[in-house]
Amino acid sequence: MKIHNINQHGLFADAISRRSAGKVFSGICMLLFLTVLGGCKKDLNLVPEDNISDATFYKTAADYKLAANVLYQGLEQWGTEDTESDIAFNNPNSVSNGQLLPTETTSWSGLYTNIRYANNIIDKGAASTDAGIKRYVAEARFFRAYYYYKLFRLYGGVPLISKVLQTGDEALFAPRSSMTQTADFILADLQAAKADLPLNLSGGDVGRINKGIASGLASRVALFEGTWLKFRGEANANMYLDAAVAAAQEVISSGIYSLYVGNGAQSYRYLFLEAGDDSKETMLDRRYQRNIFGHDVPYAYDQDGYNPTRKMADLYLDKNGFPITSPGTVFQGYQTFISEFQDRDPRMTMTMINPGTLTNRVFNPVTKVANWPDNPQRNFNTGYILYKYMSEDAVANNSGRQGAASLFDFDKHIMRYAEVLLNYAEAVYEKNGSISDADLDLSINKIRDRVGMPKLTNVFVAANGLNMRNELRRERTVELCLEGFRYDDLRRWKTAETELPQDIKGIKITGTQWATRAPYSNAAYLNRVDANGFLIAETGRKFNPNRDYLQPLPLREIAFYANSGKKLDQNPGW
Repeated sequence: MKIHNINQHGLFADAISRRSAGKVFSGICMLLFLTVLGGCKKDLNLVPEDNISDATFYKTAADYKLAANVLYQGLEQWGTEDTESDIAFNNPNSVSNGQLLPTETTSWSGLYTNIRYANNIIDKGAASTDAGIKRYVAEARFFRAYYYYKLFRLYGGVPLISKVLQTGDEALFAPRSSMTQTADFILADLQAAKADLPLNLSGGDVGRINKGIASGLASRVALFEGTWLKFRGEANANMYLDAAVAAAQEVISSGIYSLYVGNGAQSYRYLFLEAGDDSKETMLDRRYQRNIFGHDVPYAYDQDGYNPTRKMADLYLDKNGFPITSPGTVFQGYQTFISEFQDRDPRMTMTMINPGTLTNRVFNPVTKVANWPDNPQRNFNTGYILYKYMSEDAVANNSGRQGAASLFDFDKHIMRYAEVLLNYAEAVYEKNGSISDADLDLSINKIRDRVGMPKLTNVFVAANGLNMRNELRRERTVELCLEGFRYDDLRRWKTAETELPQDIKGIKITGTQWATRAPYSNAAYLNRVDANGFLIAETGRKFNPNRDYLQPLPLREIAFYANSGKKLDQNPGW
């Protein structure tokens, strides 16, 4: 089953199989249904005869399922989140370069709208003893936690609304809760949801929320809060780290999930294309279906750009597990177009294109085209081209950028098993200050085994003067590259103030083959390099550690409170 978007005509697809279309509500029913979700304001003892009301709708498990389906519409779609960090670049990004300014509106109001939908379902089903109804109430609890997490990660503590509010309700102006109170609320919702969610999914339910997804999100939230507290010297960090370990262990011990290996040595690449959909590694996806609601990944091809940076390229180990700056490395240097890609972690060339590689491209579904970063308008001046997410689907490639629903249908992975393994390893290490080889084998080394990389061991780290924390963080960044985790990781580790102000750099031009190839042979590029000859894509970046770890609340919400004689506190420094 695929959970689909409300399409451009306002129709909502309930649950559509990858191989067969299910029923679609009519436009009229959709409008009425959205009205239902808003709740009723008047306490009248009447049943409307010309539309659907809460009083007539919430009767059966099927009704609650339809209501819960709306909550899936807020799952992340394709974007360029990692340009907010230091491992991807297209155009200068105000979040990552320190130029962000408070704005009237943000995602805030949309997230609270989704929270209201979830609250309505929870309210209506709170007293039910029907197992079917309780399942979809649990889904609503998961999504309430999910949407609060999306607020929490950007703004810290937020007003916590746990019921459907009506005009004049005092809770409309609830003060902000603290970060720990918000984290606790999210984790409590996830814990409550697990009690009534199924463990396994099959048939038309594939793609819905289950226990493992709730535990996976709990491991993410608890790790975020635990490390945020730890690296700011605050209390209770270990309580959250313990919670992260326990939640990740629940997923691991369930036996439901495993890493995708269906394409052999190239499994990491194909996990992010059609082959990886519905694999045992994928936990929570934004799901797509050609001819119903397809997508055109904008950064996988030639126009919008979502390209790795020098920082990202240098994080990949050599094939023997050494950093490229280590004395024992077999790193081949930067002299040729392809030398830096040779003898490296295989994930490097499954994430970024080895220059000159022949691939299918948009409008070239049959003839493969050599990929070179030869157009700065398309490759945005890092000299690297993203390979991850570049589909080989000839039909979708041929349809190009026409905006039709018949484009690509591979899913966006929002949560996958590899992340849970990484969460487990990091939480264990940060709680104990060490991690055993047994725990490394349970987590990190499963990920490395998939791509044929040497195991990470305590002996190897000690013998080569490495730092285990740095290697765990490297592994996380490499495995989750361009999946939207880096910005949050830098902030919770409290390293954003060091990493984000650094120049964004790209390929090495001076003294390499790149200096002989247009456009990099032009003076505009030859003179735009650092002291070591690396292309500078952006300079003058800033990060204010007293302000930029949290984003500013939308000004409209602050004014809304003020106009009612209340106060919604802005984040420090904004």
